[in-house]
Amino acid sequence: MQILDSIFLGNTLRVWLIAAAVAVAISGGLALLKYLLVRRGQRLAQLTSNELDDVIVSTLGSTRFVFLLFLGIWAGARSLVLPQPATFTIRLIMILASVLQVSAWANVAVRALVQRKIQQTIEQDPAAATTVAAIGFLVRVILWFILILVALSNLGIQIGPLLAGLGVGGVAVALALQNILGDLFASLSIVLDKPFVIGDTIIVGESTGTVEYVGLKTTRLRSVTGEQIVISNSDLLRSRIRNMKRMHERRVQFDLAVPQRTANGVLARVPVLIRQCVEAQPLLRFDRSHLRDFANYACNFETVCWVRSADYELFAKAQNGLNLELHRRLAEEGIELARPVQTVVLERTARSRPGKGKTPGSDSPD
Repeated sequence: MQILDSIFLGNTLRVWLIAAAVAVAISGGLALLKYLLVRRGQRLAQLTSNELDDVIVSTLGSTRFVFLLFLGIWAGARSLVLPQPATFTIRLIMILASVLQVSAWANVAVRALVQRKIQQTIEQDPAAATTVAAIGFLVRVILWFILILVALSNLGIQIGPLLAGLGVGGVAVALALQNILGDLFASLSIVLDKPFVIGDTIIVGESTGTVEYVGLKTTRLRSVTGEQIVISNSDLLRSRIRNMKRMHERRVQFDLAVPQRTANGVLARVPVLIRQCVEAQPLLRFDRSHLRDFANYACNFETVCWVRSADYELFAKAQNGLNLELHRRLAEEGIELARPVQTVVLERTARSRPGKGKTPGSDSPD
């Protein structure tokens, strides 16, 4: 028993063994408790339709054994008399482990809640999904910031001057990262104002595509030819955006030219014929048709109608049906379509001959 009373590093061997036993018991007990709770929680989660218990189980399952080990060591060290540097080191390690573990819990919980909310809203409102994702990111950033401040405060660091210094330094960082911050705030503007959402077809400058992803810095479009178009959010908001998906109807304007030799009575029937062809298409709504002008070789008719859908496939289908109907009716009426023609007029002139064309007596004597 004298060995147990031996002094090592300011503590008896008995105290060291008690501290080790406390550390092992607490670490092992907490690890076993975590295993039992997660296993029991998974069974209960399968029996319920509520997804909140899944979030709780996932959060509990993200507990790291390293954190439990450090927690046991910290608890066991409470019974020891240690030098100040060793005590400070153990306290520092415990604070860092706690910060990392709490941040892991927060990340898992926020990510699970965000994914759950996105799955609930993506079909009804894709813009809401983008909003939820952006809010989830901001929540994680704020939680990390708060945890870091709490850790520094527990380490005895005055966070007041630090915050003041961060404010001054933040101005310099903002100036250096103004393009990135501009894209970030543009992303928030897109999320809040919703000029478009995921799945919308938009036209930006010379680019046309379907919105696939709205990120913190860029927005990605899938063009009609298949490639991905990446546009920075700040450039996107500085451009004029045409959202094709928010059209209620699609306006169609086309010209039809007949030869100038066409009789006046036939010209008067052309707008009526065009209107009948437009109204024969269920998806089209007639607006107007009239003789617009006379070109070098044709009489030009201008027609405007509307497709009762914003879907491009339905628009192409209606346009195809209209063109076929117009071709058939024009052939039945015997009306030709104008073709560019050019008329060349040749004039033959008689060449002058010596003495020809002179009248008698026209020559005067020298």
